[in-house]
Amino acid sequence: MPMQRWVHTTSLTTLFLFLLGPQPSLSDSEGDLLFLLDSSGSVSYYEFSRVKEFIWDLMRPFTFGPNDVQTSIIHISTTPTMEFPFDRYLSSGTVQQAIRDTQQLMGDTNTGKALSYAKEKFFSDEAGARPGVPKVLVWVTDGFSTDDISEPMQLLKDMGVTVFIVSTGRGNYLELSAAASQPPEKHLHFVDVDDLSIITKELRDAILDVIQANRFRAVDITSSSFRLIWPKLLSQETGYYTLEYAPIDDPGRKKTKQVSGAHTNLMLSSLAPETTYQVALIPESNMHYIPPQTTRVTTLAEEISPALVLISESKPHSFHVSWAPTPDSVIGYQILYGPLPGDSVKLLEVDGKRNSTAVENLAPNTTYLVTVTAIYKSGKEKSLSAKACTQEGEERCPEGDRAAGDPTQWSPHG
Repeated sequence: MPMQRWVHTTSLTTLFLFLLGPQPSLSDSEGDLLFLLDSSGSVSYYEFSRVKEFIWDLMRPFTFGPNDVQTSIIHISTTPTMEFPFDRYLSSGTVQQAIRDTQQLMGDTNTGKALSYAKEKFFSDEAGARPGVPKVLVWVTDGFSTDDISEPMQLLKDMGVTVFIVSTGRGNYLELSAAASQPPEKHLHFVDVDDLSIITKELRDAILDVIQANRFRAVDITSSSFRLIWPKLLSQETGYYTLEYAPIDDPGRKKTKQVSGAHTNLMLSSLAPETTYQVALIPESNMHYIPPQTTRVTTLAEEISPALVLISESKPHSFHVSWAPTPDSVIGYQILYGPLPGDSVKLLEVDGKRNSTAVENLAPNTTYLVTVTAIYKSGKEKSLSAKACTQEGEERCPEGDRAAGDPTQWSPHG
C-alpha cells in the first residue's frame, strides 16, 4: 500500500533527524511555548506521529530552563488534557522524551474548549507559566473543529499571546487567518503532513522574533527608576506606543505615557524603592494589530549612604572600622584611608555582606581620614567619612569623630 511506503520513508527520515548531532543552541531566548495538539479521532495515528516529529524538530535548537524556553502540550479531544506543565521538563533530553511518550487520546475535536482551557488554566502559575515573559501558542490542526474557536482565540490574543497556526488539512482560510496573529502570512501555514519540515525553519525564526533577547524588558534598574527597551515594532509613520505601569499591589496608581513609533526605549523615574511594577507596552498601529507585551520589574532598595562609621580597637599600627546599615542592594564597600595632612591614600575592598574590617600597617600616633563608600548594584556610590588615629605606646586618642569627605578628590595608590 502507498501508506506503508510513506511510513517506511518517514521512519528513515525521523531516524536520520534524531541521529544528527545537536544543532547550534538558540540561547538568549525566553518564553513559554504552548503546543495545541489535535489528538482527536479525526487525525490518523500516522499523522499524529508526524506532527510529534515536527514539534520536536522545531524545538531542537532551543535552550530549556527557568530562564530560557519552557514548553507544554494541550491535547485537543473531547475534553482538553494537559500532557505536561511548562516547568516539568527543563532540558533538551527530557523534552524530547516527553514528546516521544505523548499518546493520542482520540475523541472529538473540541478546539474551542482547549483554547478556553489554555486561557483559564495554562498561562498561569499553576501550570508553570512565568509572568513577564513572551507567550506563544502553536496550534497544529487538520483544519477541522466541532466547536467555535473565534471567541476563546481572541481572548488569548488579548492576553498578549502570539498565535501561530499550522494546518495540515484543507481548513477554512478565512477562519484560520482570523484566528492567527496578524499578519497571517507570517503566522499561518498550510502544508501537507509529509512536508512539515519545509516550514520548520521559517516557523522557528518567527517564534524567535517573539521570544528573542531583545523582547520587552527593563534594564538600568535603580531604587527609583528603570529603562524599558523593546524591539522595533512600529515606525514614526505607522503609529505610537502607550506604556502603562502601576505597583502590582496598588493598580489604582496606574500611570500612562505615550511615545512615537520611532522609540524603542523609555526611562521611567520617580518610582518607589523595593516595589514591583506591572508594565504593559501597547503598540498602537494604523496598519495592523500588534499584541501588547507585559513585564514585571522590581526596583532596588533605596541607595542610602552609610549612616554611621565607627572606629574602634585603635592600636599603634592598626584600627578597626565598622559601618551601618548594610542594605541588600550593596554589592561591595571600598574603604579609603590616608594620613592627615597628606595625599597618600590606600584602598581596601570588602564584600557587600560585611560591615567591618581591620586597617593595618599604619604609622603610630597618626591621624587618618577614613571614607567608607557603598557600591550599589546600580553602579551608584554613596560615602561617609570619619577621622581615626593610631596610638603611641599605651596612649589613646579620640575615636569615631565623623567628618565630611569626598573620596573622589583623592587619588588612591598602593
